[in-house]
Amino acid sequence: MNPDDVVARIDPAEVVDLALALGNIDSPTGSEGPAGEFVFAWLARNGFTPKRYALVEDRINVAAWIHGTGGGYSLVYNSHLDTTLRRDASWSAKDPNDPLYHSAWVEGDDIYGDGVVNDKGPMAAFLVAAKAIREAGFPLRGDLVVSAVAGEISREPIEEWQGPAYLSKDLGARFMATHGVVGDFALVAEGTGFGIVGIEPGKAQFKVTVVTDTPRYYSPYLPRPTGITDAPNAIVRTSAVIAEFETWAYDYQVRNTYESNYGRIVPKASINAIRSGYPFSLTSAPQVCSFYVDTRILPGANPLDIREELRALLGRVGVEGTVELFLYRPGFEAKGAEPLIEAVRRQHAKTFATPPQIVADPVTSMWRDTNAFNELGIPAISYAPRSASHAQKKSFKVEDLVNASRVYARIAMDICNVERPAWTPLGAHINRDIAASVAERNRAG
Repeated sequence: MNPDDVVARIDPAEVVDLALALGNIDSPTGSEGPAGEFVFAWLARNGFTPKRYALVEDRINVAAWIHGTGGGYSLVYNSHLDTTLRRDASWSAKDPNDPLYHSAWVEGDDIYGDGVVNDKGPMAAFLVAAKAIREAGFPLRGDLVVSAVAGEISREPIEEWQGPAYLSKDLGARFMATHGVVGDFALVAEGTGFGIVGIEPGKAQFKVTVVTDTPRYYSPYLPRPTGITDAPNAIVRTSAVIAEFETWAYDYQVRNTYESNYGRIVPKASINAIRSGYPFSLTSAPQVCSFYVDTRILPGANPLDIREELRALLGRVGVEGTVELFLYRPGFEAKGAEPLIEAVRRQHAKTFATPPQIVADPVTSMWRDTNAFNELGIPAISYAPRSASHAQKKSFKVEDLVNASRVYARIAMDICNVERPAWTPLGAHINRDIAASVAERNRAG
């Protein structure tokens, strides 16, 4: 059977309709259940035998297989079900109810919606591609696995925000893979502008707390004038720390910029939350102020080194305070992904006139579920269409979405029929070392 015959089975309207259906299920991180159940039902309705994988009952991961006959590489396609903004995020977004974050639609040549762009559009593309392969009966030697996961977008427990609703990462791709959804390779279908991304940073998040050594002044008794760093109000003192932080953050990203064959990581650090005092009790100056820092870190970096830099920052400013590391997730560079990368390049060329391009720095400088797979020894890359202005427009061309489905079908038919060696490229080295060690021990008696 010719792969072109399979690709011809992909109905562009079906790809778009599925992307819209998924995009119109509002599923912010913590509330992915209905979207997961929709994918499960779609797979079952289209002849697959899907399975649920859930650390938390109402936040499921879903996977389904096209089983190969044996001897070929197995491939996992992965996308996430959760979207970025909850309707109650009034302290995060100017308009958290903007339809762009909670729905999807086609306008002209573009398909719109935060959920479609990140990440249900690429999910729809590989689901329809897998359906075409299954219905055509195209022979695969290795398994093709399609998966949809919860909790890719960061939502982490801290302070009073605890429990299942605040879990991410570990209940998504990582949980699914540790419970049997594995392959020789993983392709995470997240926006790259059809570039190939094989490296992602990790993250370290910190709580920096500034405390005053002065009385908790009732407002009428506040002494003035004072300096910024010796003000009795912890919020005022913190403003000096934040100013110094911004200088440090730029220096940090310059010092840690890293070039690789997969692109460049420019690790950013940003203060994205702050709390002090109580708006219902404004009569006294607070003695405590905390701000919360998201820091992207290079693969192999030690988060304790960054903690020491933040402690030194407090010392330079001359204020009393503490620095607490409350989240650490390492980053990874894909090792042994070359067979998949070559398959992507081969099949990309059958749809596009130009080869996969080097992606923009922000795309290689963010966390994605490639890290979860690479951490578990499954070489993983990202490859998918991307919005030209992801932060604002949140749309991409319908044609790009349809072409993604075609390329995903071709990639699967290619890599799943490449002969799989006795050991994977990573495992071969490890297994040879073990075998040599055992042989040496046996020779020694």
